Formats: sequence, C-alpha cells, structure tokens
Amino acid sequence: MLTDDRTGVKRKVGYRWHLRRVMAERGMFATTDLVPLLAERGVVLSREQVYRLAAKVPERLSLVTLSALCDILECTPADLIECYRETGRRKTEAVAPQARPRPRRARVARDRDA
Repeated sequence: MLTDDRTGVKRKVGYRWHLRRVMAERGMFATTDLVPLLAERGVVLSREQVYRLAAKVPERLSLVTLSALCDILECTPADLIECYRETGRRKTEAVAPQARPRPRRARVARDRDA
C-alpha cells in the first residue's frame, strides 16, 4: 500500500501477468514447449516451474527469464506485464505512460439577460 503525500489517498499497486495469453496468440498452448526454448537461452527451469510461471502470477521473476520469454515470444515486457493501481475513488485504473485525459462533460448555463 502506498500513500500519496499530495492527496493523502492510499493506493494499492499491482500487476497482471499475461504470459498465457501471449503464448496462445503465438499458437503455443503447452507450457512444456517453453522448457527447451528457455534452456536454449540459458534459463533452466523444470516443467513444473514453467507451468507455474504460465498458470499463476509470479511474485519474483529474474530479468534473464523475462528477456528469454520476450525473445521466444517476440514481444516486449509490456506485452507480458500490465501495471495497475487501485485508489479509493476509482476501483482500478491502468497505469499507461501515454494515457490521455478524459474529457469532462459540458455544463450548459442559461443566459442571465434572457
């Protein structure tokens, strides 16, 4: 939990892990297919470790493993990891570096002279 000093609002930050989806988009459905591909890149993981990596959200992930996954799947870390934050005002908002501000609803006021 993180408190924003400017507003005093507590924020919970987290991430979503999209390895399974990215694998499926590339036509790779069996996690065992990753074991030899990772080994070719110097990342030796057991079949069970690779399954947990794809089926669950990892709490820790080495940059070497992340780089190997990106090389295998021809993607970027941003394709695999989606950061988000939860605040008291909004349930969940995605953290996007190029997020555009949302337009505000126009308020129509009556003329005073009429």
